[in-house]
Amino acid sequence: MVDRRRVFKIIFCLFCLFIYGIGLGSVYGQNESHSNLIDRKNHPNIIVIMVDDLGYGDIGAYNSTIDFTPHMDALAKKGRLFTDFHSNGPMCSPTRAAFLTGMYQYRFGQRFEGALNASKKDEGFPVDEITFPSLLQKAGYRTALFGKWHLGVESPYLPNNYGFDEFRGLLSGDGDHHSQINRWGMEDWWHNDTLAMENGYSTELITRYSVDFIETYRDQPFFLFISHIAIHFPWQGPDDPMHRKPSHNYEMDKWGIIPDESNVRPHVEAMVQAVDESVGEVMKKLKALGLDEETLVILTSDNGGYYDYNQGSHSFENISDNGPLRGQKTEVFEGGHRVPFIAHWPKMINANTRSEATTMTMDLFPTFMKVANISSNKMVDGIDIGPALVSDKGLEDRMVFWKKGADYAVRDKEWKFVFSDNQSYLFNLSTDIGEKENLLSIYPEMVQKLEKAYGEWRSNIEASLK
Repeated sequence: MVDRRRVFKIIFCLFCLFIYGIGLGSVYGQNESHSNLIDRKNHPNIIVIMVDDLGYGDIGAYNSTIDFTPHMDALAKKGRLFTDFHSNGPMCSPTRAAFLTGMYQYRFGQRFEGALNASKKDEGFPVDEITFPSLLQKAGYRTALFGKWHLGVESPYLPNNYGFDEFRGLLSGDGDHHSQINRWGMEDWWHNDTLAMENGYSTELITRYSVDFIETYRDQPFFLFISHIAIHFPWQGPDDPMHRKPSHNYEMDKWGIIPDESNVRPHVEAMVQAVDESVGEVMKKLKALGLDEETLVILTSDNGGYYDYNQGSHSFENISDNGPLRGQKTEVFEGGHRVPFIAHWPKMINANTRSEATTMTMDLFPTFMKVANISSNKMVDGIDIGPALVSDKGLEDRMVFWKKGADYAVRDKEWKFVFSDNQSYLFNLSTDIGEKENLLSIYPEMVQKLEKAYGEWRSNIEASLK
């Protein structure tokens, strides 16, 4: 005779296991199949558009004299513009490492104080480091990176090993925008880990990949990193000629064909316009698919722009525009790291609003985890900037730091201490955003406080080197 209680117990246990399995799938997703069990209501899409070397004053939203960036300006009018956002480094690789990990890039060693050298093929980003794309991927997000990587050029230092399902673009730091030949004369346009050279202007290719990705994965949560190579040299707009050819070293000829070295600006403006059109195409696709309300879109830069560039007998001028800021790319003055940051998410962010919160690239890791409703116990240096993103609430007070070689800077609210080229400076950024008045001798106690804080921070970094 059948024991009904035993049968019922077995059926009940199987039912519990089934429900438990669904619960795990909902929380963690499935890396291989990218289960659709997670819903977009609690897991919105996230798009980050990072423009290479875009200066603080290179777009109209930050510079009223510019009238050729209507799509980026519209993003700001329909979203929130941050006036005090900073890249983690004054160069590309450092900022990208901090972006992916939520940590000060200095924790990965001195090589992450500057751009990684693509000729060193055994050098790259630590493969055992947890990145936020990998956590999104495990939770069921579809993830992609289109454009510039610059964190390693050979396996295992390739994007697919850091949480990206799909990669198309440039592995090194810069390439000809038409021929996709990098600084060392190598073909450098990839699909995942396979060389896949393709005809076309880099910004337009990246845009096409991005729009196609949005179309393909419209029905599931996705993270899309649109990592533009523009406006990095070679300075080439869509109509400028190709410069680089295979098997030639361009380290001493990396800027492109510039007839007037005293005025590079027309070439750069053409590049900025191309990026602006790209932003327009991406937003148009989101709107057409009804995804704009469910998608957080971030526009930012990996560092400040160059206003001049000197190498050998060449002296290039009038390149980028950092607005009222002192300094440029590679420097720890504001022009090297205060960059545009615009957030668009109609469902959560009020239109035409501003935030003066001091924020950094490394803050995006914990912020995205919160936005995507994903738990993570990974140690990060960044903070969740959600309160400043969706409201006027302030953020917790903290000091932030920059370092490049012997130069460094410390920020504590309105105060900033800078040590650059063997000289010390103290600025009050609330009244002197251009860092023109050195208050070093007037506030010695503040100088002492910030120098001490830097020493303690550096000791912490050196103790944690990976």
